[in-house]
Amino acid sequence: MAQQIRIALRNCGKLDPEKIEQYIAQSGYLALEKALFDNKPEDILKLIIDSGLRGRGGGGFPTGIKWQAAAKQKSDEKFVICNADEGDPGAFMDRAVLEGDPHSVLEAMTIAGYCIGANKGIIYIRAEYPLAIERLNVAIDQAYKMGFLGKNIMGTAFSFDISIKLGAGAFVCGEETALIKSIEGKRGEPIVKPPFPAEKGLWMKPTIVNNVETYASVCPIIVNGLEWFRGVGTEKSPGTKVFALAGKINNVGLVEVPMGSTLREVVYEIGGGIKDGKEFKAVQTGGPSGGCITKESLDTPITYENLIQIGSMMGSGGMIVLDEDDCMVNIAKFYLEFTLDESCGKCTPCRVGNTRMFELLEDITEGRGTQLTITKLETLANTIKKASLCGLGQTAPNPVLSTMKYFKHEYEEHINNKKCRAKVCRELLTFEIVADKCVGCSLCARNCPVFCIHGEPKTPFVIDQKACIKCGSCVEKCNFDAITVS
Repeated sequence: MAQQIRIALRNCGKLDPEKIEQYIAQSGYLALEKALFDNKPEDILKLIIDSGLRGRGGGGFPTGIKWQAAAKQKSDEKFVICNADEGDPGAFMDRAVLEGDPHSVLEAMTIAGYCIGANKGIIYIRAEYPLAIERLNVAIDQAYKMGFLGKNIMGTAFSFDISIKLGAGAFVCGEETALIKSIEGKRGEPIVKPPFPAEKGLWMKPTIVNNVETYASVCPIIVNGLEWFRGVGTEKSPGTKVFALAGKINNVGLVEVPMGSTLREVVYEIGGGIKDGKEFKAVQTGGPSGGCITKESLDTPITYENLIQIGSMMGSGGMIVLDEDDCMVNIAKFYLEFTLDESCGKCTPCRVGNTRMFELLEDITEGRGTQLTITKLETLANTIKKASLCGLGQTAPNPVLSTMKYFKHEYEEHINNKKCRAKVCRELLTFEIVADKCVGCSLCARNCPVFCIHGEPKTPFVIDQKACIKCGSCVEKCNFDAITVS
């Protein structure tokens, strides 16, 4: 744990998130004071640009450049939006910050409003985070009472208000234009860019959208200075990144490490290695939008560019570790099924293409696949990647393409040998009774739902392979380990 450097999570676990006095004691709202009294908006903009802070929501776009684009727009109204619609499987970075240090986000949003000339902020948060919502409401009330939000903040001419908008659990609303449509009360669907939200966003007004972790990294830059922040991480990816470690790993939870740390350090040193001494197989980064990284790439420094180069992406920070018991074809199918459920259905490549791709994966995992199936799968994946409207559709094929790249032999085993080496794909399993171990108790036969096990008491029983539905109840009931699965 000593390898961690906490910037976004700096206060989580150290203070009571419902007591603004404790946040102030940890230099809270000092960055806002510095911005309002010691700097002009353009000074803070330059500092954020020079810091190299990049969006922590997945795209990695330079935060200061986005703010600058909005600041240049002439408009009677501008908006600052916090994207807290965290929907990746296994990801809970934003939730941890909002539950443990909500004022860090409120303060940074207020500074962002000062920089771009906005007076209204909105936190778009998924309704499935009740504790985070409760603590945000408490923090907002406290900030208003202390004069850090509302009219004439800290006695200056600057005013800024923040409200909360609850999302209904649509993963696609994590995409900034779909999120904006949802706030407007419309169906959460992405739109073609340009124009970008910084030019025409909420209600067609200039709008910046950043995620929770990005905002949580802003105030320390203003308080501690440019050199301090750039002294952590790499030249092109300064600072830290929060990851949610999950899966087949000993130390599950949130970690915050400097950019440029290797996957090996995260998995084996901080994460404590693979559970039960199993062999490492891959790590999935970027959630449904990312890809699998194999053991050959474990020493790759974690940066935006490096992860894309090896077929994955940073994403919001989900990191799911897989071991020898995981089937990579099934993993690809799992993530694609998630994407299918969450697609808004607006564009044909995503709506229809991903459905066809999922059907091809089902053919492979259920024993109907051929070599032509792999060819179709690869062609379809590349087409969807190029033709989809938004990031959800464009990245949906990533788990398929990366597993095909690094674990093509598993696809071929499923097709040619009709076998799943991880014994995950049930349709490809064979259940057999070992005659030498079977005592003829008939317990398996009596519990078989399709009555496909036959034999005489006290003699070895036999499974009718054509009638077997691969349910596994016989294995569960056998007390003599007499049934093998291959």
